[in-house]
Amino acid sequence: MNTNSEIEARIKRLRDILNEQSYKYYVLNAPDISDIEFDKLMHELKMLEETYPEFYDANSPTVRVGSDITNTFEQVRHKYPMLSLANTYNENELYEFDKRVRKEITTPVQYVCELKFDGTAISLIYENGILKQAITRGDGTFGDEVTANVRTVKSVPLILHGNNYPSHFEIRGEIYMPHKSFERLNAEKEDIGETPFANPRNAAAGTLKLQNPQLVAHRGLDCFFYTLYGENLPYTSHYDTLQECKSWGFKVSEAMKRFSFIEEVIEYIHFWDKKRKTLPYDTDGMVIKVDSFAQQQLLGFTAKAPRWAVAYKFKAEQARTRLISIDYQVGRTGAITPVANLEPVKLAGTTVKRASLHNAEQIALLDIRIGDMVYVEKGGEIIPKIVGTDLSARDIFSIPVNYITCCPACGTQLVKVENEAKHYCPNQLHCPPQIVGRMIHFISRKAMNIDGLGEETIEMLYQNGLVHDIADIYSLKKEQLVILERLGEKSADNIINSIEKSKQVPFSRVLFALGIRFVGETTAKKIAKVVGNIDTLSSASKEQLLEIEEVGDKIADSILSYFSDETSIDLIKRLKVAGLNFSEYKKEPKSDILANKNIVISGVFNHHSREEYKEIIEEYGGKNVSSISSKTSFVLAGANMGPAKLQKAEKLGVSIIDEIQFLEMIQNR
Repeated sequence: MNTNSEIEARIKRLRDILNEQSYKYYVLNAPDISDIEFDKLMHELKMLEETYPEFYDANSPTVRVGSDITNTFEQVRHKYPMLSLANTYNENELYEFDKRVRKEITTPVQYVCELKFDGTAISLIYENGILKQAITRGDGTFGDEVTANVRTVKSVPLILHGNNYPSHFEIRGEIYMPHKSFERLNAEKEDIGETPFANPRNAAAGTLKLQNPQLVAHRGLDCFFYTLYGENLPYTSHYDTLQECKSWGFKVSEAMKRFSFIEEVIEYIHFWDKKRKTLPYDTDGMVIKVDSFAQQQLLGFTAKAPRWAVAYKFKAEQARTRLISIDYQVGRTGAITPVANLEPVKLAGTTVKRASLHNAEQIALLDIRIGDMVYVEKGGEIIPKIVGTDLSARDIFSIPVNYITCCPACGTQLVKVENEAKHYCPNQLHCPPQIVGRMIHFISRKAMNIDGLGEETIEMLYQNGLVHDIADIYSLKKEQLVILERLGEKSADNIINSIEKSKQVPFSRVLFALGIRFVGETTAKKIAKVVGNIDTLSSASKEQLLEIEEVGDKIADSILSYFSDETSIDLIKRLKVAGLNFSEYKKEPKSDILANKNIVISGVFNHHSREEYKEIIEEYGGKNVSSISSKTSFVLAGANMGPAKLQKAEKLGVSIIDEIQFLEMIQNR
């Protein structure tokens, strides 16, 4: 394979195979090659695209992982307004809807029932079978263009199957976050001391508006499609058109069904009102649409909604029970979370005994009092939460909750940081739950990955005085472990061997394992790559930290605070003596042409991705920085360079070069 035509053919073949396999995996749920085979093909394609950038394609399967392009979202006018649906909450209103429809339509009417997905609406535009644009609902007339983010959603086809689709059409759907992705995301947010999302809907909407497609790709969004707009559509009915969309590669819910009578519709609603609790994603109702496009046109629209469709909202499952008491939990970052202890009650198929109260503001807002009869729902069908109080059942002698002012574990006066919802215990060095929490975080799989040391074992080691901080883990001896309850020779050997093995963990994971507040797994990787070692990080100024991508004021201040603490400095020294890896491995530069140059990248490029240009800059001795300052050597600018960066560069007199000039600069060396 040495001619350009052969290379282009191989790249096209790989893209076809990978697109087909993505469709089978993410839409049909029926893959016919292994994950390893898929990854090998993806790796080959990525290598070929890097070597031969002239064959770049914005819709290549390799874009699924996302780049780190920072977008300023542009407002786009919808060709077809994205209207709301009229909501109904009872069956009588459905009968009224049916009566209005049949009064206007004299021919037989059929209805299509679809699940109402609880996510965020999206409109996709395709031209000649290729995804061109993705636009959020916005205000219904204008929405934000989020194409780069939507390309990372694996159930969204970038190139369509077959050839019987219209040359230009618009398809709408709901981007949502599956429960599994939501639970993982909230665990990550709690792990770095951030407030978790309230529900998957908020998480999906927030993710879609991130200005980093690489983060969007990591969060695991999905999408169902439910409406097609355009000319020369293949069928005259909504149901048949959506069935055809499946063959083009779109993910259409199998729950969509067609009925002739409203009684059948209501029966189907009853079925899904129970069945929805087993779904791996949220649905908050059903949408009922008149099937025929001709009949839809006759019925028309109101100013806000179509007359040929209605949304039936499921009643959130709710239980009434008594609030017995409130516990206050202390996290590893010192964050205090109030938890309600309830009289056990059945809710959505499970027995609920506890529910999160989030923070002091939430307790005050709901005016919750000990002994109240409270209403509990499962937020997003996952997390039990208290949504209200039965005031008619309140004891006249009840008193408002006085939120604690001191840490329940160590007695230290709590603090509340401005613009943060939670209270914190500042005694991080001597507060037992914080100490144990940091050690549990340190040994976790994404950090040091020390097998055998689970939460219970760490608790036991701490209670027995064998460990007081994370550095003590590296002083443990086998003879100390074998005498402990539930630990024998084999378990002790496994723990000691795993502790020793953890010394090979790369610097980025060690940095994450330290548990510096707000420094999550992804941020730790970015920081480690830029600073190179712990000594450079510990002596960095705030200005230098802010130049690192994804590091803002909050993270920079947290890092400065950590390294200004004598206990933290001593801890690092002890971990260094233990043999942990505090330096990032760096390739030797190909050249020093960019040595001592601070370079900012902005815009969209044709020959390489932004991530690839960052690697090239480092290979030639340069340093990537995220913000323009007087120390910036030049800006590597692509199309759609951010206007704020352009203005700042011009104001400071910083040079701006395009990618052709840049490539010539390094190639002429």
